[in-house]
Amino acid sequence: MTMLLLNLVLAIVWVAVTGSASLHNLVFGFVIGAISLALVRHQVGGAGYFSRARRITALILAFLYDLMASAWSVAKLVCSPRMELKPGIFRFELSLERDFEIVLLANMITLTPGTLTVDVSDDKKYLFIHAIDCSDPDGIRRDIANGFERKIREAFA
Repeated sequence: MTMLLLNLVLAIVWVAVTGSASLHNLVFGFVIGAISLALVRHQVGGAGYFSRARRITALILAFLYDLMASAWSVAKLVCSPRMELKPGIFRFELSLERDFEIVLLANMITLTPGTLTVDVSDDKKYLFIHAIDCSDPDGIRRDIANGFERKIREAFA
């Protein structure tokens, strides 16, 4: 977290030095700051900052890919002449423990077309998920566990 703050300070200093307070210049300053911090990361103890940024980027890319793939499959389901759907609610056992991670997973599931997080159990061990096609709930559980949940665990470990 301190490396992120240091990177933001470097970006703000860049904007101040150049005298151009635009979003493009701030982003450019952030990139210059990240490169500068990458060069001295071992001296300032910030090696984890860049690996975490890489893991968070992988999580975002996996989410975007899954978002597009599920949107396409839902569009095919809706446009097909015979919709043979088996909607249902199933229980997903969580391996995540922190509230932030659980909320992030629940929101990622809800934002993905065809699925909706209905509830979290009181003991925070289960998510109840509605799927537009719940013909293979074990397959959906595996996809969530090996996809979003694993990526979240890796990104925020």
